[in-house]
Amino acid sequence: MARTAARNALITAGALGLLAVTGCGAADMTKQSSPYANAQGAKTVTLSVQSWVGARANTAVAKYLLEHELDYRVDTVQVDEVPAWDALSQGRVDAIMEDWGHPDQEKRYVEEKKTIAPGGDLGVTGHIGWFVPKYFADAHPDVLDWKNLNKYASQLRSPESGGKGQLLDGSPSYVTNDKALVKNLNLDYQVVFAGSEAAQITQLRQFAKKKQPFLTYWYEPQWLFNEVPMVEVKLPEHTDACAEKGAADPATVDCAYPTTSLKKFLNAEFTHKGGKAARFLKNFRWTKEHQNEVAQMIAEEKLSADEAAKRWVERHPDVWKAWLP
Repeated sequence: MARTAARNALITAGALGLLAVTGCGAADMTKQSSPYANAQGAKTVTLSVQSWVGARANTAVAKYLLEHELDYRVDTVQVDEVPAWDALSQGRVDAIMEDWGHPDQEKRYVEEKKTIAPGGDLGVTGHIGWFVPKYFADAHPDVLDWKNLNKYASQLRSPESGGKGQLLDGSPSYVTNDKALVKNLNLDYQVVFAGSEAAQITQLRQFAKKKQPFLTYWYEPQWLFNEVPMVEVKLPEHTDACAEKGAADPATVDCAYPTTSLKKFLNAEFTHKGGKAARFLKNFRWTKEHQNEVAQMIAEEKLSADEAAKRWVERHPDVWKAWLP
């Protein structure tokens, strides 16, 4: 989202991100680190957590099980997507539980410096796109083709969009292609940031309650689809050529976001010295339904992350017991 869908929205990566943001503003890891990170001889783990609620759900369950089943002390640090890689490389955090794809960082830290190691698939497939509410798509089926979006720009204006149609995004911290897409596809739209995933969800709910049309950057998995059914607008097909062009110059992106297998990454030293905790985090693998179940308890039912994790753990011992080393 999260999704920060973020929930990453690089053309080569898909973000939340994510990215999906039930918090406001992630920490700057140049100024903040865990008091437990690299504590000599201490049975501790430090997890990076992005601001979108799906990422918080992963971390909440991992934290709960590490503490209650494996007797670790766990600290979590909220940090934006790219700085999280720097923190992980430096050993200031031990693991990232949900990455939407950062090829530059992966090449630098995994392939070249070897300070970060792959932690395996999360088990969840992430996808970012532009969505309209189902009630609007049912009334105007041709809106689902990007070539017809300008036809509906006047219906999608807002006070913030400056006379153009509004494309609603979440947090400004998300790495997205939306401004480039609007420009390169010659769309009469303005990207407007809600400020966070939580603020974006509030706006989408308000639109849906009044049956108002909207166009929004959004992502899967995300629990809000259960409450506000949305349909994806088909953008120009994502291709490797477009991805390569966009990686060299993000301002040139003119195709859809890719579908991404979300992955985990661990500090390389932690993979060797992290014992059962490292093995557990590598084994952690669940479905989007599991993630959405926890995310919805946090975002909609307003449970604390720990309480949501506790309830999920109590309901699904058949899933998580296979993760224990």
